[in-house]
Amino acid sequence: MKIIPVSLKDANAFVAKYHRHHKPVQGHKFSIGLEYHGELVGVAIVGRPVARHRDDGRTLEVTRLCTNGAKNACSKLYAAAWRACRAMGYTRLGTYILDSESGTSLRAAGWKEIYNTRGRSWDCQSRPRTDKHPIGPKTLFQVEI
Repeated sequence: MKIIPVSLKDANAFVAKYHRHHKPVQGHKFSIGLEYHGELVGVAIVGRPVARHRDDGRTLEVTRLCTNGAKNACSKLYAAAWRACRAMGYTRLGTYILDSESGTSLRAAGWKEIYNTRGRSWDCQSRPRTDKHPIGPKTLFQVEI
């Protein structure tokens, strides 16, 4: 398996095909892929943090990580995303997982569990939205210098 650069277009196409509960993203800082015998088996899309209090200019977030089920692909992508972030001068990288997900790949890549969110809808009276993603509790994992 080897890490390769991928465009947002290609990463989003992979997410649209394989991701269990999220749709493609609008933008990113960078995307990477994992290739095995010439086939793309996973992608990580990294962008600015969704939560504005975490958007300090030195923090990024894995907004999508998706594989086709290839063994160890998730932990390889998380570790590679962190190496890329450090190389660009970022000091912290985070991601949120659903309560139903174990976090084993994140722990294998050296990430730490930070806190649990209660989960909620982004919909509000002043800015109505339709939720197209799970709104239940999530766990923030992060790695930092």
